[in-house]
Amino acid sequence: MNNKGQTVCFTGHRQIGEATAAVEARVTELAEGLIQQGYLCFCAGGARGFDALASRVILRLQEKYPLVRLVLVLPFWNQYQHETGWTEEDIAEYHHLKAAASEVIHLQQNYSRGCYYKRNRYLVNASSVCVGYQRSSRGGTAYTVRYASEKGLQIINCAAY
Repeated sequence: MNNKGQTVCFTGHRQIGEATAAVEARVTELAEGLIQQGYLCFCAGGARGFDALASRVILRLQEKYPLVRLVLVLPFWNQYQHETGWTEEDIAEYHHLKAAASEVIHLQQNYSRGCYYKRNRYLVNASSVCVGYQRSSRGGTAYTVRYASEKGLQIINCAAY
């Protein structure tokens, strides 16, 4: 990955509680502003929902800003095989995003207890800005945002943007 000072991580819910197009527009505006400030590496965790949305945005922005990189940090290989709720469309998008990403990091081969927290900490520890989509004070997104805040990252919540 690139320099931590030029790296942004994404974290958010698998279910987006509002119009996807509106969230996508906010993420595009935020990401473009961060790119203009010198952020070139954007990392996401490969989950469906917000991670996939943010990854799509970065891939589109690469057309305008070719130095921008999308890095997927995945907890283990083919996470959709362990989780419920993945549709065939979600799985196809997962494979597309992996193929289009600048870099894909698999933190381990198989699922194990705590592997999602490990992934989330890795994302935060590699970044100086955390862009989240947080609508709840519980769960993995809330944990990641709290951890990012404890580590001194700038936090931007797209849900309250």
